[in-house]
Amino acid sequence: MEAKQQASSALQDLIVINNDRCEGYRTAGKETEDPELKTLFNEFSVQSEKFVAELRRFAGSDQPKKEETKNTGKLYRVWMDLKAAITAKDRKAILSSCEFGENVAKKHYEEVLLHAEGVPPEALEIIRRQQTNINRAHNIVKSLRDAAK
Repeated sequence: MEAKQQASSALQDLIVINNDRCEGYRTAGKETEDPELKTLFNEFSVQSEKFVAELRRFAGSDQPKKEETKNTGKLYRVWMDLKAAITAKDRKAILSSCEFGENVAKKHYEEVLLHAEGVPPEALEIIRRQQTNINRAHNIVKSLRDAAK
């Protein structure tokens, strides 16, 4: 695969991962009755929408649809709905599910940065900044999960 095509594919993957993340946090926000978590989950969902907009500038002409997600993301959200129902919307269970999603996003960002041939320097700056924010979100979610009873 030529470097330009590989870069476009990597950027498209990050767009889809952020679509998943956005939808995952929307789902999590619906599953909790905790106002602090609702606010946090909304913030992370909006953050992913912004990330998608930034990435679309570099992704080329064959871009994922606005709502396109990975099948694994859809299955993850169904699992999250089921788990929330079973655990009676337990704070720790919801945060554990969110941490799982953040781990998936972190992995995709790491992979893209490991194989960044052909990605424009301006896009790499944005990806690195987004990765920092994804890592920060992961740490917040993990900290809240660890503190939950």
